[in-house]
Amino acid sequence: MCRLLVSLLSILILASAPGQAADLADLFEQVNPSVVVIRSQEQVARGTEQLEWRTIQRTGSGVLVSEDGRIVTAAHVVQSADQIQVTFADGSEADARVIGSEPAADIAMLEVEEVPADARVAHLGDSDGVRIGQPVFAIGAPRGLAHALSVGHISARHQGSDITGDFGLGELLQTDASLNRGNSGGPLFDYSGEVVGIVSRILTSSGGSQGLGFAVTSNQVRELLLEQRAFWNGLNGYWVQGNLARLLNIPQARGLIVQGMAAGSPAARIGLRAGTVEVNIAGETLILGGDVILSVEGISFADDDGYMRIRQHLGGLNPGDSVTINVLRAGERVSLTTTLGAPEAKGDGGIDS
Repeated sequence: MCRLLVSLLSILILASAPGQAADLADLFEQVNPSVVVIRSQEQVARGTEQLEWRTIQRTGSGVLVSEDGRIVTAAHVVQSADQIQVTFADGSEADARVIGSEPAADIAMLEVEEVPADARVAHLGDSDGVRIGQPVFAIGAPRGLAHALSVGHISARHQGSDITGDFGLGELLQTDASLNRGNSGGPLFDYSGEVVGIVSRILTSSGGSQGLGFAVTSNQVRELLLEQRAFWNGLNGYWVQGNLARLLNIPQARGLIVQGMAAGSPAARIGLRAGTVEVNIAGETLILGGDVILSVEGISFADDDGYMRIRQHLGGLNPGDSVTINVLRAGERVSLTTTLGAPEAKGDGGIDS
Protein backbone atom coordinates (compact mmCIF):
# COMPACT_ATOMS: atom_id res chain seq x y z
CA MET A 1 0.00 0.00 0.00
CA CYS A 2 2.83 2.36 0.91
CA ARG A 3 4.65 1.59 -2.35
CA LEU A 4 1.45 2.17 -4.31
CA LEU A 5 0.97 5.56 -2.63
CA VAL A 6 4.55 6.59 -3.43
CA SER A 7 4.08 5.54 -7.05
CA LEU A 8 0.85 7.52 -7.35
CA LEU A 9 2.52 10.61 -5.88
CA SER A 10 5.42 10.25 -8.32
CA ILE A 11 3.01 10.07 -11.25
CA LEU A 12 1.16 13.17 -10.05
CA ILE A 13 4.42 15.11 -9.65
CA LEU A 14 5.64 14.09 -13.10
CA ALA A 15 2.29 14.92 -14.64
CA SER A 16 2.24 18.41 -13.14
CA ALA A 17 5.84 19.33 -13.95
CA PRO A 18 5.40 20.01 -17.71
CA GLY A 19 2.53 22.42 -17.03
CA GLN A 20 4.54 24.29 -14.41
CA ALA A 21 7.51 24.50 -16.77
CA ALA A 22 5.26 25.85 -19.52
CA ASP A 23 3.85 28.48 -17.17
CA LEU A 24 7.33 29.64 -16.20
CA ALA A 25 8.46 29.65 -19.82
CA ASP A 26 5.50 31.86 -20.70
CA LEU A 27 6.24 34.15 -17.77
CA PHE A 28 9.88 34.44 -18.80
CA GLU A 29 8.92 35.44 -22.35
CA GLN A 30 6.47 37.97 -20.94
CA VAL A 31 8.82 39.80 -18.57
CA ASN A 32 12.26 39.26 -20.09
CA PRO A 33 11.93 42.30 -22.43
CA SER A 34 11.89 44.51 -19.31
CA VAL A 35 15.32 43.27 -18.15
CA VAL A 36 18.55 44.98 -19.22
CA VAL A 37 22.27 44.32 -18.87
CA ILE A 38 24.27 47.21 -17.40
CA ARG A 39 27.98 47.79 -17.97
CA SER A 40 29.70 50.61 -16.13
CA GLN A 41 33.21 52.00 -16.27
CA GLU A 42 35.21 54.10 -13.82
CA GLN A 43 38.69 55.59 -13.90
CA VAL A 44 40.58 55.36 -10.61
CA ALA A 45 44.08 56.31 -9.42
CA ARG A 46 46.09 53.84 -7.38
CA GLY A 47 49.50 54.07 -5.74
CA THR A 48 51.42 55.97 -3.09
CA GLU A 49 54.13 58.12 -4.70
CA GLN A 50 53.56 57.43 -8.41
CA LEU A 51 49.83 57.21 -9.22
CA GLU A 52 48.67 54.79 -11.86
CA TRP A 53 45.30 55.19 -13.57
CA ARG A 54 43.20 52.06 -13.90
CA THR A 55 39.84 51.28 -15.44
CA ILE A 56 37.30 49.46 -13.27
CA GLN A 57 34.53 47.74 -15.21
CA ARG A 58 31.39 46.35 -13.63
CA THR A 59 28.57 44.27 -15.08
CA GLY A 60 25.11 44.18 -13.55
CA SER A 61 21.46 43.99 -14.42
CA GLY A 62 18.43 46.25 -14.23
CA VAL A 63 14.75 46.50 -15.00
CA LEU A 64 12.78 49.07 -17.01
CA VAL A 65 10.08 50.73 -14.89
CA SER A 66 8.79 53.53 -17.12
CA GLU A 67 8.06 54.08 -20.79
CA ASP A 68 10.31 57.15 -20.89
CA GLY A 69 13.42 55.17 -20.02
CA ARG A 70 13.83 54.88 -16.27
CA ILE A 71 15.62 51.78 -15.06
CA VAL A 72 16.11 50.49 -11.51
CA THR A 73 19.36 48.76 -10.62
CA ALA A 74 21.78 48.26 -7.72
CA ALA A 75 23.61 51.36 -6.55
CA HIS A 76 26.96 49.58 -6.23
CA VAL A 77 26.95 48.86 -9.99
CA VAL A 78 26.62 52.51 -11.06
CA GLN A 79 27.09 54.85 -8.09
CA SER A 80 30.56 56.19 -8.99
CA ALA A 81 30.65 55.22 -12.68
CA ASP A 82 31.99 57.63 -15.29
CA GLN A 83 30.21 55.84 -18.13
CA ILE A 84 27.14 53.57 -18.11
CA GLN A 85 25.81 51.54 -21.02
CA VAL A 86 22.53 49.62 -21.06
CA THR A 87 21.79 46.69 -23.39
CA PHE A 88 18.15 45.74 -23.95
CA ALA A 89 16.82 42.27 -24.67
CA ASP A 90 16.74 42.96 -28.43
CA GLY A 91 20.46 43.75 -28.37
CA SER A 92 20.10 47.52 -28.78
CA GLU A 93 22.39 49.68 -26.64
CA ALA A 94 21.99 53.09 -25.01
CA ASP A 95 24.06 55.36 -22.81
CA ALA A 96 22.54 55.91 -19.37
CA ARG A 97 23.02 58.28 -16.47
CA VAL A 98 22.14 58.10 -12.80
CA ILE A 99 19.25 60.38 -11.80
CA GLY A 100 18.80 59.16 -8.24
CA SER A 101 20.28 56.68 -5.80
CA GLU A 102 20.15 55.44 -2.24
CA PRO A 103 23.42 53.65 -1.49
CA ALA A 104 22.26 52.75 2.02
CA ALA A 105 19.61 50.55 0.39
CA ASP A 106 21.80 49.66 -2.63
CA ILE A 107 19.32 50.92 -5.23
CA ALA A 108 19.63 53.49 -8.00
CA MET A 109 17.59 54.92 -10.86
CA LEU A 110 19.04 55.29 -14.35
CA GLU A 111 17.65 57.09 -17.35
CA VAL A 112 18.12 56.46 -21.06
CA GLU A 113 17.01 58.81 -23.82
CA GLU A 114 15.27 56.23 -25.98
CA VAL A 115 13.58 52.90 -25.30
CA PRO A 116 13.36 50.25 -28.05
CA ALA A 117 9.90 49.39 -29.32
CA ASP A 118 10.18 45.77 -28.18
CA ALA A 119 11.04 46.66 -24.58
CA ARG A 120 8.38 46.24 -21.91
CA VAL A 121 7.83 48.11 -18.68
CA ALA A 122 7.86 45.91 -15.57
CA HIS A 123 5.30 46.39 -12.82
CA LEU A 124 6.48 46.83 -9.23
CA GLY A 125 4.44 44.54 -7.03
CA ASP A 126 3.51 44.82 -3.36
CA SER A 127 6.36 43.13 -1.51
CA ASP A 128 4.47 43.33 1.80
CA GLY A 129 2.33 40.46 0.52
CA VAL A 130 5.29 38.20 -0.25
CA ARG A 131 5.30 35.05 1.89
CA ILE A 132 8.11 32.83 3.11
CA GLY A 133 8.20 29.75 0.86
CA GLN A 134 6.67 31.57 -2.10
CA PRO A 135 8.27 30.66 -5.46
CA VAL A 136 10.17 33.43 -7.26
CA PHE A 137 12.55 33.73 -10.20
CA ALA A 138 15.36 36.09 -11.14
CA ILE A 139 16.54 37.26 -14.55
CA GLY A 140 19.96 38.83 -14.90
CA ALA A 141 23.48 38.55 -16.24
CA PRO A 142 25.39 36.21 -13.90
CA ARG A 143 29.07 36.31 -14.85
CA GLY A 144 28.00 38.39 -17.85
CA LEU A 145 25.66 35.72 -19.26
CA ALA A 146 22.76 37.94 -20.32
CA HIS A 147 19.10 37.19 -19.58
CA ALA A 148 19.75 34.03 -17.56
CA LEU A 149 16.86 32.63 -15.53
CA SER A 150 17.20 31.19 -12.03
CA VAL A 151 14.39 29.84 -9.88
CA GLY A 152 13.93 29.57 -6.14
CA HIS A 153 11.82 30.52 -3.15
CA ILE A 154 11.61 33.29 -0.59
CA SER A 155 13.65 32.03 2.36
CA ALA A 156 13.29 34.89 4.85
CA ARG A 157 12.81 38.62 5.29
CA HIS A 158 15.46 40.86 6.90
CA GLN A 159 16.35 44.45 7.64
CA GLY A 160 19.34 45.55 5.59
CA SER A 161 21.42 46.43 8.64
CA ASP A 162 21.07 42.83 9.88
CA ILE A 163 22.91 41.58 6.79
CA THR A 164 25.35 44.33 5.88
CA GLY A 165 26.24 45.70 9.31
CA ASP A 166 26.19 49.28 8.00
CA PHE A 167 23.46 51.89 7.62
CA GLY A 168 21.31 49.52 5.60
CA LEU A 169 17.95 51.14 4.91
CA GLY A 170 16.69 48.44 2.61
CA GLU A 171 14.31 45.73 3.67
CA LEU A 172 15.65 42.55 2.11
CA LEU A 173 14.04 39.38 0.83
CA GLN A 174 16.28 36.33 1.15
CA THR A 175 16.06 33.76 -1.65
CA ASP A 176 17.68 30.45 -2.53
CA ALA A 177 17.52 31.24 -6.26
CA SER A 178 20.99 30.96 -7.79
CA LEU A 179 22.49 34.48 -7.87
CA ASN A 180 26.02 35.38 -8.91
CA ARG A 181 28.09 38.44 -9.75
CA GLY A 182 26.27 40.18 -12.60
CA ASN A 183 22.80 39.50 -11.15
CA SER A 184 23.13 42.65 -9.03
CA GLY A 185 20.41 45.15 -9.87
CA GLY A 186 18.27 42.62 -11.69
CA PRO A 187 14.62 41.94 -10.86
CA LEU A 188 13.24 39.21 -8.63
CA PHE A 189 9.79 38.29 -9.99
CA ASP A 190 6.85 36.52 -8.41
CA TYR A 191 4.73 34.10 -10.44
CA SER A 192 2.29 36.81 -11.45
CA GLY A 193 5.14 38.50 -13.34
CA GLU A 194 5.51 41.41 -10.91
CA VAL A 195 8.84 42.66 -9.53
CA VAL A 196 9.00 41.99 -5.78
CA GLY A 197 12.71 42.74 -5.31
CA ILE A 198 15.91 44.13 -6.81
CA VAL A 199 18.90 41.81 -6.39
CA SER A 200 21.53 43.36 -4.12
CA ARG A 201 24.06 40.84 -2.80
CA ILE A 202 24.92 37.29 -1.85
CA LEU A 203 26.58 35.76 1.19
CA THR A 204 29.25 33.34 0.02
CA SER A 205 32.56 31.83 1.02
CA SER A 206 33.30 30.57 -2.50
CA GLY A 207 32.59 33.73 -4.51
CA GLY A 208 29.62 32.06 -6.20
CA SER A 209 26.06 31.22 -5.28
CA GLN A 210 25.55 29.21 -2.11
CA GLY A 211 21.81 29.74 -1.86
CA LEU A 212 22.01 32.93 0.22
CA GLY A 213 20.84 35.74 -2.04
CA PHE A 214 19.21 39.03 -1.04
CA ALA A 215 17.00 41.47 -2.89
CA VAL A 216 15.76 44.90 -1.80
CA THR A 217 11.97 44.79 -1.58
CA SER A 218 9.92 46.47 -4.29
CA ASN A 219 8.13 48.58 -1.70
CA GLN A 220 11.47 49.99 -0.51
CA VAL A 221 12.35 50.77 -4.14
CA ARG A 222 9.04 52.54 -4.60
CA GLU A 223 9.39 54.54 -1.38
CA LEU A 224 13.04 55.56 -1.69
CA LEU A 225 13.34 56.13 -5.44
CA LEU A 226 9.82 56.94 -6.68
CA GLU A 227 7.90 58.54 -3.84
CA GLN A 228 10.80 60.44 -2.29
CA ARG A 229 13.37 62.65 -3.94
CA ALA A 230 16.51 60.55 -4.36
CA PHE A 231 19.67 62.63 -4.40
CA TRP A 232 22.63 61.25 -6.40
CA ASN A 233 26.05 62.50 -5.29
CA GLY A 234 28.27 60.17 -7.34
CA LEU A 235 30.20 59.16 -4.22
CA ASN A 236 31.39 55.66 -3.40
CA GLY A 237 32.09 55.60 0.32
CA TYR A 238 32.92 53.12 3.07
CA TRP A 239 31.49 53.48 6.55
CA VAL A 240 33.96 53.16 9.42
CA GLN A 241 33.03 53.13 13.06
CA GLY A 242 34.00 51.71 16.44
CA ASN A 243 37.45 50.14 16.71
CA LEU A 244 38.24 50.68 13.02
CA ALA A 245 37.50 54.40 13.32
CA ARG A 246 39.85 54.60 16.30
CA LEU A 247 42.58 52.66 14.48
CA LEU A 248 42.35 55.11 11.57
CA ASN A 249 42.48 58.10 13.96
CA ILE A 250 39.08 59.39 12.92
CA PRO A 251 38.11 62.04 15.52
CA GLN A 252 34.54 60.79 15.98
CA ALA A 253 32.71 57.52 16.36
CA ARG A 254 31.64 57.20 12.72
CA GLY A 255 32.75 58.58 9.36
CA LEU A 256 32.59 57.91 5.63
CA ILE A 257 35.87 57.24 3.82
CA VAL A 258 35.79 58.43 0.20
CA GLN A 259 36.62 55.44 -2.02
CA GLY A 260 35.87 56.97 -5.40
CA MET A 261 33.51 59.29 -7.30
CA ALA A 262 32.03 59.78 -10.72
CA ALA A 263 33.58 62.42 -12.96
CA GLY A 264 31.50 65.60 -12.98
CA SER A 265 29.32 64.43 -10.08
CA PRO A 266 28.37 66.65 -7.12
CA ALA A 267 30.99 64.79 -5.04
CA ALA A 268 33.67 65.67 -7.61
CA ARG A 269 32.51 69.28 -7.98
CA ILE A 270 32.67 69.98 -4.27
CA GLY A 271 36.34 68.97 -4.28
CA LEU A 272 36.37 65.66 -2.43
CA ARG A 273 39.50 63.54 -2.74
CA ALA A 274 39.34 59.77 -3.13
CA GLY A 275 41.81 57.32 -1.64
CA THR A 276 44.54 55.70 -3.73
CA VAL A 277 45.98 52.92 -1.56
CA GLU A 278 44.31 49.51 -1.39
CA VAL A 279 44.52 47.72 1.96
CA ASN A 280 42.85 44.61 3.35
CA ILE A 281 41.40 44.84 6.84
CA ALA A 282 39.60 41.82 8.29
CA GLY A 283 38.83 40.50 4.83
CA GLU A 284 37.51 43.84 3.56
CA THR A 285 39.29 45.82 0.84
CA LEU A 286 39.43 49.55 1.61
CA ILE A 287 40.89 52.41 -0.36
CA LEU A 288 42.73 54.67 2.08
CA GLY A 289 44.37 58.07 1.75
CA GLY A 290 41.27 60.00 0.76
CA ASP A 291 38.95 62.33 2.65
CA VAL A 292 36.85 61.10 5.54
CA ILE A 293 33.48 62.85 5.60
CA LEU A 294 32.55 63.83 9.16
CA SER A 295 29.43 65.95 8.69
CA VAL A 296 27.14 67.51 6.09
CA GLU A 297 25.49 70.86 6.73
CA GLY A 298 26.53 70.61 10.38
CA ILE A 299 24.88 67.21 10.84
CA SER A 300 27.41 64.68 12.10
CA PHE A 301 27.62 61.11 10.85
CA ALA A 302 28.47 60.21 14.45
CA ASP A 303 24.85 60.88 15.44
CA ASP A 304 22.66 57.78 15.48
CA ASP A 305 20.16 59.49 13.19
CA GLY A 306 22.77 61.54 11.35
CA TYR A 307 22.52 59.74 8.01
CA MET A 308 18.73 60.00 7.87
CA ARG A 309 18.76 63.69 8.79
CA ILE A 310 21.37 64.39 6.12
CA ARG A 311 19.36 62.43 3.57
CA GLN A 312 16.20 64.39 4.36
CA HIS A 313 18.07 67.69 4.22
CA LEU A 314 19.68 66.99 0.85
CA GLY A 315 16.37 65.78 -0.57
CA GLY A 316 14.83 69.16 0.21
CA LEU A 317 17.48 71.31 -1.49
CA ASN A 318 16.89 73.20 -4.73
CA PRO A 319 19.17 74.45 -7.52
CA GLY A 320 21.18 77.40 -6.25
CA ASP A 321 21.27 76.14 -2.66
CA SER A 322 24.72 75.64 -1.16
CA VAL A 323 26.02 72.54 0.56
CA THR A 324 28.90 72.49 3.05
CA ILE A 325 30.63 69.34 4.23
CA ASN A 326 33.41 68.86 6.76
CA VAL A 327 36.10 66.29 6.08
CA LEU A 328 39.25 64.94 7.65
CA ARG A 329 42.07 65.40 5.11
CA ALA A 330 45.62 64.32 5.98
CA GLY A 331 44.84 64.73 9.67
CA GLU A 332 43.29 68.20 9.32
CA ARG A 333 39.65 69.27 9.34
CA VAL A 334 38.67 70.94 6.06
CA SER A 335 35.38 72.58 4.99
CA LEU A 336 34.18 72.21 1.40
CA THR A 337 31.25 74.12 -0.13
CA THR A 338 29.46 73.95 -3.48
CA THR A 339 26.28 75.30 -5.06
CA LEU A 340 23.80 72.88 -6.51
CA GLY A 341 23.15 73.13 -10.23
CA ALA A 342 19.86 72.60 -12.02
CA PRO A 343 18.70 68.98 -12.14
CA GLU A 344 18.82 67.33 -15.56
CA ALA A 345 16.18 64.73 -14.93
CA LYS A 346 12.96 64.74 -16.93
CA GLY A 347 9.48 64.99 -15.44
CA ASP A 348 7.52 62.44 -13.45
CA GLY A 349 7.77 59.95 -16.29
CA GLY A 350 4.62 57.96 -15.62
CA ILE A 351 6.35 55.18 -13.72
CA ASP A 352 4.29 52.02 -13.61
CA SER A 353 4.14 51.16 -9.96
